[in-house]
Amino acid sequence: MKVEQIYTGCIAHAAYYIESNGEAAIFDPLREVQPYIDKANKDHAKIKYVFETHFHADFVSGHLDLAKKTGATIVYGPTAKPGFDALIAEDNQLFKVGDYTIKALHTPGHTMESTTYLLIDEHQNQHGIITGDTLFIGDVGRPDLAQHVIEDLTEEKLAAHLYDSLRNKILPLADHLIVYPNHGAGSACGKMMSKETTDTLGNQKETNYALQDMPKEEFIEKLLEGLTAPPGYFPKNVLMNIQGYDSIDDVIDRGQQPLSPDAFEAAANETGALLLDTREAETFKDAFIPNSINIGLDNNFAMWVGELIPDIKQQILLITDPGKEEESIIRLARVGYDHAIGFLKGGIEAWKLANKEIDQLERIEVSTLLTEQEKGMKVFDIRKKNEYNSQHLIGAENTPLGNLNEYLSTFPKNEKFALHCAGGYRSMIAASMLKQRGWDNFVDVRGGFDEILENEEAKLTEYVCPTSLL
Repeated sequence: MKVEQIYTGCIAHAAYYIESNGEAAIFDPLREVQPYIDKANKDHAKIKYVFETHFHADFVSGHLDLAKKTGATIVYGPTAKPGFDALIAEDNQLFKVGDYTIKALHTPGHTMESTTYLLIDEHQNQHGIITGDTLFIGDVGRPDLAQHVIEDLTEEKLAAHLYDSLRNKILPLADHLIVYPNHGAGSACGKMMSKETTDTLGNQKETNYALQDMPKEEFIEKLLEGLTAPPGYFPKNVLMNIQGYDSIDDVIDRGQQPLSPDAFEAAANETGALLLDTREAETFKDAFIPNSINIGLDNNFAMWVGELIPDIKQQILLITDPGKEEESIIRLARVGYDHAIGFLKGGIEAWKLANKEIDQLERIEVSTLLTEQEKGMKVFDIRKKNEYNSQHLIGAENTPLGNLNEYLSTFPKNEKFALHCAGGYRSMIAASMLKQRGWDNFVDVRGGFDEILENEEAKLTEYVCPTSLL
C-alpha cells in the first residue's frame, strides 16, 4: 500500500499522503499546501479527501486552503463541529480512495472528536492506522488540551475516554499494522514520544506504557503524572482550526513587503511591531538591530515563537538572511502568527550600509566561563527543568527559557553573569530578550552545556536519568 509520511522536524509533525488509481488523500496537512498538490499532480491523481484526525493545537492545518484549491472534501470524526463545510464521519464509516478503503474509528480522549483512520489496501488487507494524537510511538496524546477550549472537558474525563478508546478500538487490531502518528519526539502534545516516527502496533503493545494491562484509575494517574502546562498558543491554534483562517497566500503576500532601512525603521516606530530576527545565533550576536529578538530558523523556530510571543495577532517585522523571507513567514503561519507586515530588504548588511544603529552580544568559551565562575560570576542555565535536574554545572541556577519572564527579577543588574543552554540556540534567544528589556551586563556561553560536558575542569552534579526516559 502506498503511504508516504511527510515529516517536518522543526515542529515534529507528520502528514500522510496516499494515492491509488488516480485518487489521493491527505491526512493532517500543514498550512502550506502546494507541496501536497504538486505530489498529487506528479502522480496524475486528484486529491479526493482531506482527513483530519482532530482539531490540532500545535499547528494550523492546511485543510481549508487544500479543499479550496483542489475541491477535496474535508473529513472529521464524530462530534466535530467545524465552522465550515466538512463531512462529519460516523464511527466505522468507510471511504474509498481509488482501490483503497479508509475506515474511521472514533477514538476520543486526546480530544472528543479524535479519530483514527484504518488503512485497507486493494486486496482488503489491513495495512496500518493513522492515529493522530491518540497513539504515538512510545506514548499517547495528552488529555488536558481540550479543556482550554471547552471548560467542562476535564483532563480526568478525557483520560478516561482515552483509556476506553485504546482498549476498545486500538488494542483489538492486528499486531502487524503500522502505526502512523501525527507527531514524534519534541512535540508538546505528549510527554515521552520516541524519536522513531512509525512502528508496528504489536511492538507498541509490548513497549508503550499506555497500552499495558492496568485499571482505568491507574492509567489516568500515569497519564496525568508530570504534565507541564501547554504552550499558550495551543488554544488559539485550536480555534483557528475550528473557525477558519486567512489563506496562506494572503499571509505570504502581506508579509513579503520589502522595506528599505528607512521604511523599516518608520514601520517599527509607527506600528509597535515586534522585530524578529531569524538568523542563526552566531551571526546575530555580531550585529543586530536594537530591541530585536532572535529566534533562529535552523531549530525549533515555530515552537519557540509560540512559547515566547503571547499575542498571536502581534504584528511582526522580519530580519532574515537574504532569501529566507518567505520561509520565515510560512513557518510563523504554521503556528498561527499571520501578521508579519514586512521584512528588511537586504537584511542586516543594508541596515549597516545605511549607518543605522546596531547592537552586539558577547559570547565566551567554556574555559573562560569556568575561570569567571571561580571568581564569583553567576551562571544561569536556561534549559528545561528536567534537563537541569538530570545534570548541571554546580552553582548554576535554572531559569528555563519558556518561563523567562517569571525569572527576570533573578538576573542581577549590577554584576556580570553568564547564560547557557544545551548548545547555544536557546541561550541566544534569552540573551536577545534580556537585552531588549535593558540588561547589558551578561555573556552567552558558546556551545552551551554540550561543551561544558566536554571540559574536564567543569564541576558537575551526578547524572540522573530524566523521568521522561525511564
